[in-house]
Amino acid sequence: MQILVVNNGSSSIKYQLYRMSDRQVLAKGTVERVGNSSSFLKHQDPTGETITITQVIPDHKHGMKLVLDYLTDPQYGAIQSMNEITAIGHRVVHGGELFKESTLIDDNVIEGIQAVSQLAPLHNPHNLTGIKVCTELIPEKPQVAVFDTVFHQTMDASAFMYALPYRYYQDYKIRKYGFHGTSHKYVSQRAAELMGKSLSELKLITCHLGNGASITAVKNGKSVDTSMGFTPLEGLMMGTRCGDLDPAIIPYLLKTEKIDPASLDRIMNYESGLYGISGLSNDLRDIEKAAAEGNQRAQLALDMYIHRIRKYIGSYLFILGGADAIVFTAGVGENQSNIRQKICADLQWLNIHIDQESNQIRSEEKCISTKDSSIEVWVIPTNEELMIAEETANLIAETALA
Repeated sequence: MQILVVNNGSSSIKYQLYRMSDRQVLAKGTVERVGNSSSFLKHQDPTGETITITQVIPDHKHGMKLVLDYLTDPQYGAIQSMNEITAIGHRVVHGGELFKESTLIDDNVIEGIQAVSQLAPLHNPHNLTGIKVCTELIPEKPQVAVFDTVFHQTMDASAFMYALPYRYYQDYKIRKYGFHGTSHKYVSQRAAELMGKSLSELKLITCHLGNGASITAVKNGKSVDTSMGFTPLEGLMMGTRCGDLDPAIIPYLLKTEKIDPASLDRIMNYESGLYGISGLSNDLRDIEKAAAEGNQRAQLALDMYIHRIRKYIGSYLFILGGADAIVFTAGVGENQSNIRQKICADLQWLNIHIDQESNQIRSEEKCISTKDSSIEVWVIPTNEELMIAEETANLIAETALA
């Protein structure tokens, strides 16, 4: 079985082709700057060679056709024809309450994704474009929608409800949904495998730390709470997102700054976080460098970032009643040892001790706590594409048996 994974953005198409028998990536790549005169395809073939094809790609249909052409290219392709692909798995950011599991796509599912698109207007419409383009170009292939929000559908109402008038939930479905679910699910499963234990018996805190960041409390393989909320803005301080703040700040700024809601939304999503505090960058590597050189605002941004992560980990330890492991993943979590060290500093009272030598790794699966630590600390590179491929393969197999 071979599964094509597609992640469609506003001006990009990311793809990976998996052979599921051994989880091997046969080919992968990205189409960038769709609709721009400087658009291009970067494609990696089965030998690992990467080629870049620069040409005008006016829309996603032309971009996807170019992807399919190179997947079957005699020189750079991984397959001889599209007949070798079993199904296509799509990343879809928001499933609302309509979708509580990965779903085989049909007209009703497309309507459902459209119906909840108001909850993710920057993502779902582009995810739908990818689905529609693939339907048009390869209509005979089944497609599966894998939602970022599904993993968090196991939260109790006490965790996902906001203390607003209940009618706002009834009328508008305003509640915590959580995001990065595919990543949190993958690293939870992988942590159990690496620890040699059953996921159904573990209490884990998974930390997806990238430009966007979230933390999830996972009990017995299920999400019981997560830091992101109705949108990805809630929770941790991020690259350009503010994270948690007193909601009264919003009407105060609208009034005092005399700006409209759209402008404030842009400020909170794209001008805040590490960038907003430091005034320098949304990249934590730049912040660390500037802080080391004595930049006080960079140091403040770094201190705030660490403080909020530690606060969420602490609250989830209480909710879970302890933990078997803390897992770091995504760009920062996988690669920046100094950040991991600072997050886990002074936790001797929990009997958590970081092994300094083990912690000096980048994008590698490894336990970085000492053997005598009561709570293990792991670094596990995320693989959302593989998770989407597995969800797709499992659903196709179940459908065939039904």
